[in-house]
Amino acid sequence: MTGRSMRTTAYAGPFTGTALLLRQNLRRDRIIAPVWIAVMVVMTYASAASTTTLFKTTADRLRLATSINEQPALRALYGPILDPGSVGELAMSKMTELYALFAAVLFVILVRRHTRVEEESGRSELIGATVVGRDAPMAAVLVECAGLAAVLGLAVGGSAIAGGLPVSGSVWFGLTWAGTALVGTAVAAVAVQLSASARTCGGFIAGMLGGIFLLRALGDGGRWTWLSWLSPLGWNTQLRAWSDPRGWAVLLYPAITAVLLVLARELRAHRDLGGGLIAARPGRVVGPAWVRSPIALILRLQRTSLILWTVAIAFMGVAFGAMAPGLDDMVESVGSGQELIDRLGGVMIAAVLSIGAMIITCFAVTVINHSSADETDGRLEMVLSTGASRRGWYAGTVVVAFAGAGWLVFVLGLGLWLGYGLAGGNDPYAALGASLAWIPAVTLVAAFGLLAWSFRPSWSIVGWFALVLFLLLTVVGELLELPEWVIDLSPYSAVPQYPAEAWRWMPLIVLAVLATLATVGAWFRFRERDIG
Repeated sequence: MTGRSMRTTAYAGPFTGTALLLRQNLRRDRIIAPVWIAVMVVMTYASAASTTTLFKTTADRLRLATSINEQPALRALYGPILDPGSVGELAMSKMTELYALFAAVLFVILVRRHTRVEEESGRSELIGATVVGRDAPMAAVLVECAGLAAVLGLAVGGSAIAGGLPVSGSVWFGLTWAGTALVGTAVAAVAVQLSASARTCGGFIAGMLGGIFLLRALGDGGRWTWLSWLSPLGWNTQLRAWSDPRGWAVLLYPAITAVLLVLARELRAHRDLGGGLIAARPGRVVGPAWVRSPIALILRLQRTSLILWTVAIAFMGVAFGAMAPGLDDMVESVGSGQELIDRLGGVMIAAVLSIGAMIITCFAVTVINHSSADETDGRLEMVLSTGASRRGWYAGTVVVAFAGAGWLVFVLGLGLWLGYGLAGGNDPYAALGASLAWIPAVTLVAAFGLLAWSFRPSWSIVGWFALVLFLLLTVVGELLELPEWVIDLSPYSAVPQYPAEAWRWMPLIVLAVLATLATVGAWFRFRERDIG
């Protein structure tokens, strides 16, 4: 047998090994994917069930929908309500565009995890040395994401039906989420071709998704309504799932997905394995003196991420702060609206701070997970071999995670103060002080991941599970009528909803003490175990 025929026998084509890699991906994602989808399903059901309970008459729904449509900022954030009399459209006003974007983040994570991260770590090169085709890794994750998108669409559609919404509208609504997931998958497939760095690739993906959301927001919140048709998120509303559906609009999702995937494959053909189309900037031959300590190194690694987070959180704070004065008028015009807002955490400022604190916790958990990944991949051993101490590495992780999260909470409060004051709100300084109350809760939730990491590097993912659990208890616990003591298990539930409530020091002191005990306890465990 000639060498040419032997190679033909051993390698059948670019997609060889796709099924095997698909099985491996599903096994690796057996926790994150079901948990993420379950969270989205629970939130969909809670939103559907609470709306049908709070707004029982058509007159109530019309008044609330009209008030929302009259607020440009709310239209830009959630999208317009095209049929004010539809209970389904009112119930899913937040879920249709904003929360659909959160659902799409899962698919972005999966694509990045199984392509760019694998190439950066060198595992793709090892796999490529076997009988696995060049396009098999991307094909495997695309098949996985397509299947999960179908599951997501069916699950959220079913939860909307279970929450009391019309069957037909729920099915169309589920299709919009599945379509959004497919578009998110394709966007990530293009982004991973651009940079050889997983962190920079994440920045590209965030920028693309942010651009899609901003384009939709400009169309829904301003006079140029046609702009929303240029954004896949805008299609979620324009499809009119809950009244007179435009069935042809569903075809837009697979169409744009196919175009982006063709583009991704073409870009993939023009770069080397492990490289990116945008070449990485070479580092200095001799590093600056200030990066010699572990804390400086960790801060340097997280610098770009912290800057992007700061900009995004500041924008969020200013935007929501500017909406708050207008929300007061909406509450006055809709009697039952006050009850809904009370259920979700008080006045606008307190509600934004609670949701913002949960989002910012992701930054602290991410920093801890990066440190655990550095240990798992052997980079921590290299750092320690230079004379850096284990104590310094642990302290650096804690300082960057906790201080970074505290800084972001402060930026959120500063943005709320600025936006609320510029919009003519009363006592804007309350937002700045109220933001500081959330720092103990954020650090305590992140400390669960820190404590788990101290036992085993792979256990740092516990931080994400803690965040999801406490988020569910706080956001939908009362809507699901869970016992009060169960809801109070969440650190976020213990924080006083200032300025909607009176300021209370005792819960904050307790949260701070618990976070300190968890952090100190994690150190005593971390210093005793073997690295790696």
